[in-house]
Amino acid sequence: MRAAVEKNKKSVPEGVAKPGAGIGPFLPRLVDCHVKGGGDLLVIQSGKAPEIDRHRIGAQGLGALVGVFVEVRDRELAQAAIDRIAPAQPDMVALGDRPPAAAAPEDRDDVVGIVEEKASTAAQKKIREINSGFYAFGVKPLYTRIGDLKTDNPHREYYLTDMAAVFGKAKSKVVALKTPNPAEILGSNTRSEMMDIDALVRMAKCRELMDAGASIFYPQSCVIDADVEVGPDTIIEPFVQLLGRTRIGSDCRIRSYSVIQNSEIGDRVLVRPGSILDEARVGSGAIIGPYSHLRPGSEIGEGAHVGNFVETKKIKLGKGSKANHLTYLGDADIGAGVNVGAGTITCNYDGIHKHKTEIGDNVFVGSDSTLVAPVKIGKGAYIGAASCITEDVPEDSLALGRARQTTKEGWAKSKREAMAAKKK
Repeated sequence: MRAAVEKNKKSVPEGVAKPGAGIGPFLPRLVDCHVKGGGDLLVIQSGKAPEIDRHRIGAQGLGALVGVFVEVRDRELAQAAIDRIAPAQPDMVALGDRPPAAAAPEDRDDVVGIVEEKASTAAQKKIREINSGFYAFGVKPLYTRIGDLKTDNPHREYYLTDMAAVFGKAKSKVVALKTPNPAEILGSNTRSEMMDIDALVRMAKCRELMDAGASIFYPQSCVIDADVEVGPDTIIEPFVQLLGRTRIGSDCRIRSYSVIQNSEIGDRVLVRPGSILDEARVGSGAIIGPYSHLRPGSEIGEGAHVGNFVETKKIKLGKGSKANHLTYLGDADIGAGVNVGAGTITCNYDGIHKHKTEIGDNVFVGSDSTLVAPVKIGKGAYIGAASCITEDVPEDSLALGRARQTTKEGWAKSKREAMAAKKK
């Protein structure tokens, strides 16, 4: 089907490549729904815009493209594509961008034609039916008559929708089925229309989750994607975003302004306001935030705490361990029962390579410590505050890596008196 550069949306990528309605780019989602519905995989797409992510389709395990229309103006190319996909015997066609079009029933059940809204007459504009973009064909009649399509339209392209008129002229029956829920088949020609559909789909997703036992306060303010799962008795506060294939357990609370993408969260987890989680895993009973940033590869253990302005990346934080304040933990394996003091940094990058920090169970890391990887800290060890640790620390040891404090009594008073004397 035609999926041309979208002038009405003021952008280059094709309609099927657009993210929208909480489902990501339309094409992978369309194919995903088709496969889950038991259909054979068949994708026909325009080749005008390379932004369509064909690799994503393959990565989702949806199979290879069977047919491709690179340019629908070229009859030979179109026929070659038809010949290529004919052995698959497809009988269902769906539009990727589905521009609204009027069906022309002429006061009877048979459809005599499908006309684009911008090309319709005043009388046709009064018809209160639109083309949904889903068609079921008899395979043999379709391939027998598809050669009758013409390009006598403003775009000089072949419109599959013209098959309704082709069949009508051939005295074949074309019937329209009315949907009980018009919102399910709406298409979009503009960004504002796309966002109208987005709001409908996202609200439907919120209702689905609430029917399953979750509570969503002010759902109109939340952004929740179609593949998100939320367990019963979990509370989602206003202005939360749950994106991609995020999974949230039961009895959790996700507080306002948190953005969680492609992450797994266990049961009884509290995510405080403003936290960002991306491809992270959080164990049951953990507390995240406020304003924590869990980057890809972060694995937070049961009952662990990651507090305000703490950033993690590619780490394992053990059961019950805590990093509550102003800390960066990257490329680290941290055991259970560890206390990471405020301002601690794992120095994991030397400008060329990343290096790992290993911290055993029940270690106490004092505030403002700098752990220069690669380094290992044994179980039960203590790291004195403000230490720079560049060597391994044995179990149950105390490590100090700072200058010894010197105190000069009365120095400040003498300094002030000397300065005051100079002003006279």
